Amino acid sequence: MANVLSNLRAPVGANRNRTRKGRGVGSGLGKTAGKGQKGQKARHPGNFGKLHFQGGQTPIQRRLPKRGFRNPFPTEIVAVNVSSLSKRFADGATVDLAALQSVGLVDKGASRVKILGDGDLERKLTLKVHAISAGARAKVEAAGGSVEILEDATVADGGTK
Repeated sequence: MANVLSNLRAPVGANRNRTRKGRGVGSGLGKTAGKGQKGQKARHPGNFGKLHFQGGQTPIQRRLPKRGFRNPFPTEIVAVNVSSLSKRFADGATVDLAALQSVGLVDKGASRVKILGDGDLERKLTLKVHAISAGARAKVEAAGGSVEILEDATVADGGTK
């Protein structure tokens, strides 16, 4: 009768009570509660959980030399290949950032696009992009299309990106 939904029960030994540490010698984990004798990891608040702490020696992030520079505001350029343009756009279409976002080739947050020359292009397209490789430009113009390079307004005015 165990196959009836209202009579289902867990098998014997499947459900066990949780272990209550530090509740007397009879509990199996009394006295030191499984933490051993003394030491930093046995003290009251628990483990010393400071991130990257290495027991008092000079941490590795302070021992290694600091070199180089990381730009906190990098200009992210999304690369798109010519072959994916050929699959997604009709003959004579204008390809710009909004069009690339609408067909899903570029994320919504992207601000700059570069076209790369991997693959073949069979369609005549008008490209309005921020950058293009020499091979990609040759393939677009060989197919009868044209390329217009866009200037960033903020960079052209001398402002910050």
